[in-house]
Amino acid sequence: MFEWLFGRKSFDPDTDIPDLSGKVILVTGGNTGLGKESIRHFVRHNPKKVFLAARTASKAHAAIEEIKRETPDARIEFLQLDLGDLNAVAKAAADFKSRSDRLDILMNNAGIMAVPFALTPQNYDIQFGTNHMGHALLTKLLLPTLLQTAESSPDVRIINLSSVGHNLAALSGGLILDPTRAANAYSFTRYGTAKLANLLHARALRDRYPQLTITSCHPGEINTQLYAPQQNLWKGTWVVGWIWGQFWRVLGTVEDGVRNQLWCAVGEREEVRKGYYFTPVGRRSAGGLYTGREEAERLWEFTERELKKFGFE
Repeated sequence: MFEWLFGRKSFDPDTDIPDLSGKVILVTGGNTGLGKESIRHFVRHNPKKVFLAARTASKAHAAIEEIKRETPDARIEFLQLDLGDLNAVAKAAADFKSRSDRLDILMNNAGIMAVPFALTPQNYDIQFGTNHMGHALLTKLLLPTLLQTAESSPDVRIINLSSVGHNLAALSGGLILDPTRAANAYSFTRYGTAKLANLLHARALRDRYPQLTITSCHPGEINTQLYAPQQNLWKGTWVVGWIWGQFWRVLGTVEDGVRNQLWCAVGEREEVRKGYYFTPVGRRSAGGLYTGREEAERLWEFTERELKKFGFE
């Protein structure tokens, strides 16, 4: 709660997002929630193009139509992206590069939360595979385009959506990189590992690519589709249902939650470059346990080794 009281930056997307002329933006999970809200704000400021990346074409096109009703001249293109399958991610990256020779803002926004245990086609826990491995590969494959863009336009950014939920990884002693351990962990612990990975990935990236502005952020406790599986799961008893109902009532709105990632995407460059993790809005934080450089390097080495194993050098 105190993060909302002290150190917040004033940020109004309507007035504080600068002119985005010439910029190309890619938002994963852009068909709903924070991703759609981010695109809604971006297109009001005249970007060259926004790619709405999502798994389901019908949902993506519905979101594009909705946004264009508000901003008829919005230049939005759908990018098919299934983050849960590395081969599908590689296909999406190739598709993007065939359609654009620049990328100014990569917003790794998509995610799933506390879903039942399952494995991706590459045998990762589905939360870790979708939230981290998919985004890590997408970022890796788009880095040449990002770096090329930075040669002529120095303000190029990558934003990873993490969460205060990364603290839940402490229940398992940090990252869970072994699918066997993940299978026996609570769903929220696995979610914590995935969100910790988003934070650590940003930290490792910014150490390696100082010419880019790279960070991660927590949007706040807000009402999005991420909570839908838990809402349905917890309707079984009236007591749990009542508790869930009270929690649901105090969640913030998507309009509130989107401000932090938008600030990371377009806020004053030197301010954003000061941190690898921000809480709302623009408040630099070290994060919780297991967010140090040593853990970031452990994740980086694991991720690179795994991607290489599947042919992604």
